[in-house]
Amino acid sequence: MSMIRDLRAVVRPARPSLRKGGVRMDSGAYDTTRDPATPSAVVDCAVYRDGSRVTFPQPPTPQEAMRQVRRDGGFVWIGLHEPTEAEFAGIAAEFGLHPLAVEDAVQAHQRPKLERYDDSLFTVFKTIHYIEHDRLTANSEVVETGEVMCFTGKDFFITVRHGGQGSLRALRHRLQDDPELLAKGPSAVLHAIADHVVDGYVAVADAVQDDIDEVETEVFSPGRKGTPRGTDAGRIYQLKREVLEFKRAVSPLLRPMQLLSERPMRLVDPDIQKYFRDVADHLARVQEQVIGFDELLNSILQANLAQASVAQNEDMRKITSWAAIIAVPTMVCGVYGMNFDYMPELHWKFGYPVVMAVMVGMCVGIHRTLKRNGWL
Repeated sequence: MSMIRDLRAVVRPARPSLRKGGVRMDSGAYDTTRDPATPSAVVDCAVYRDGSRVTFPQPPTPQEAMRQVRRDGGFVWIGLHEPTEAEFAGIAAEFGLHPLAVEDAVQAHQRPKLERYDDSLFTVFKTIHYIEHDRLTANSEVVETGEVMCFTGKDFFITVRHGGQGSLRALRHRLQDDPELLAKGPSAVLHAIADHVVDGYVAVADAVQDDIDEVETEVFSPGRKGTPRGTDAGRIYQLKREVLEFKRAVSPLLRPMQLLSERPMRLVDPDIQKYFRDVADHLARVQEQVIGFDELLNSILQANLAQASVAQNEDMRKITSWAAIIAVPTMVCGVYGMNFDYMPELHWKFGYPVVMAVMVGMCVGIHRTLKRNGWL
């Protein structure tokens, strides 16, 4: 602990709110600013020695940076955004990256995982970004996912990002402000990224919880015109789909984080390894939250469907009740509407008012009976 200042203070700045009126999380829109001297996919390329960034007269290429590291020590950190196979081929050859890991990094759409090769670790993270919205609808997008692939070697660290959010620029600056931590090498950067991603999960989980609370309140609120009990099954189902997307990012990552914290690995500094346990603990709590979200949304959806069914039954009872009331005068009028010459009642002096009074009385009696029994 004395060798490293509090890691949380470095990789965990104050977490802003993701709800309406808040500030969007630090992993915001990707900054497309790139140095013209570097390959188009390279966002940043830097050499770190003794925890400090080495300055160059001109921004170095990955090959130049690696030559510097091999000559003078330290490690190189290269950041890329959505490289093509051709753009990544030279870097892969320079650092001896395994072809299977290279293929995964270029193609993207990978599950979170940890793969160990002879000279490197390949780690895949899914980043989550909460999308602000004024009100949840059946077409609302709640979360947006991206990917960060990390190659961790003895003297290099390579990040490959996919998606429009999840920038690591601010994280790199925070790490550069802590030379003692960066002096621990590439594994310190791997931990910082893991902690950064999981902190993003925590913030998104808080925002999704607010959405679920909003929907839950509407499900059990007094009915609103046009929707059963003030909500809509389509909105609940859309939120459930977004939670499932969240779950796919969180759940597979737990085992890799546990492995990094429990098993000694040649490429992970022992002083850094203990901090992966903290990341795994936070991730486990987020996973429990997401599982709880899924179960709660199932219950809300079932409750909403039950309320819709009850509302339909109430409507059918009202329709049936009014049909029964209307049937009485219809029957009487039908009898006296028959075209016969010899009907005794046709010549009664008070026949018409008596029949009208009987119809009204029967209708009123049926209405009161149905009202008393809760059908109207």
